[in-house]
Amino acid sequence: MSEKNKVDEVPEIHIPDSEYDGTIDQEHGELVVGLDIGTTKVFCVVGEIFDDSIEIIGVGTAPSQGLKKGVVVNIESTVNSIRRAVALAEETAKCDLSSVYVYVGIAGNHIKGFNSPGILAINNREIKQADIDEVLAAARTVKISENQRVIHVMPQEYMVDDHTGIQNPVGMSGVRLVTNVHIVTADIGAVHNVVTCCNKAGLEVAEIVLESIASANAVLSADEMELGVALIDIGGGTTDLAVFCDGTIRHTSEIGLGGHNLTNDISVGLRTPLQEAERLKEDYGGAISSVIKPNLVVDVPTVGDREPRKVTQKVLVDILEARIVEILEMMNRELIASGQKNKINGGVVLTGGTALLPNLVELAEQIFDLPVRIGYPTGVTGRVEDLHSPRCTTGVGLVMFGRNKHKESFRQEQTVVGRVKDWLKKIM
Repeated sequence: MSEKNKVDEVPEIHIPDSEYDGTIDQEHGELVVGLDIGTTKVFCVVGEIFDDSIEIIGVGTAPSQGLKKGVVVNIESTVNSIRRAVALAEETAKCDLSSVYVYVGIAGNHIKGFNSPGILAINNREIKQADIDEVLAAARTVKISENQRVIHVMPQEYMVDDHTGIQNPVGMSGVRLVTNVHIVTADIGAVHNVVTCCNKAGLEVAEIVLESIASANAVLSADEMELGVALIDIGGGTTDLAVFCDGTIRHTSEIGLGGHNLTNDISVGLRTPLQEAERLKEDYGGAISSVIKPNLVVDVPTVGDREPRKVTQKVLVDILEARIVEILEMMNRELIASGQKNKINGGVVLTGGTALLPNLVELAEQIFDLPVRIGYPTGVTGRVEDLHSPRCTTGVGLVMFGRNKHKESFRQEQTVVGRVKDWLKKIM
């Protein structure tokens, strides 16, 4: 099968019919679903969006089967995992999600991020929204691999003639309009499989969203984004990096290592089943072995009928430290190579399930030589007791991303309506 045919086979992503008009009834808000299909879990979050708030009304979690390093490797298993998580979310939200906007996260080392410029001649007239759309289209016309598909085009800044750092040039005048955008692409096959799994599970996909971009909505403050911050989301199968500065995205990157690698290292190193290795990691794990007392001993289950073995906790943490140091050092090298590290005045924010590893902040501060904090989801109300964990960051962020998209779509619709009204006035 040719690469061209693969492009044609990607399922259409379409937004379900909605009566959203930008001003939501304060009694019954619009529903938005965030679906985090991870390597270790599928997490479904149902949000009811109002004019000035988001209330989480449903949450569902199920073990993830069928993914490896963030990529679907078994359609049927992934569909079943999605169905279980969605069923639990529907039960808590007391609603049917089959016709609701669903924003789905995607990760994996097939994701590519790069910056691209766009230029448009204005010829000393007032810049309109149509010019913005045209210069963004110009920035998007770059050659990418035939097996990649664009999933995000995010403006970083605009320039009108010699004036730089402009966030919205509409209404300004000049000779030339320039923009810089950050483009994110994903493997067509990976996108195809994610959308197919959601469709088979009875869901309508509104948009595929890079998980680190979604997570940023939930854990980063506007001040951090302005000052410069690196968000590192350590998931089960991947670790995602997103760098923000001057209020906008500057760099993204993915590596195929995550929390599952730590679990697997314990399983192999201590010769114990994966399920037991995960339990040992959660109960006795840590990121710095030198702080562990050498006389502390844990029971390590073995396979078959053999008796559990006695292993010092320090040995266990030694295994974890080696892997987490590798992951953080790879992120640090990526920051340096991107040219963005000297702009990160707001420090580093760690999120994802592995961010809960004891002493991880101290280790990360040693490696990055920057202040580090753990990112917890914020900015929502409702079932917040079910969401107070770095594990929930992406799911919550997807709901917040969806709300922003709804608002943006409404503003664009209003702009079109305004243009039509102006045109009618001129001809009547």
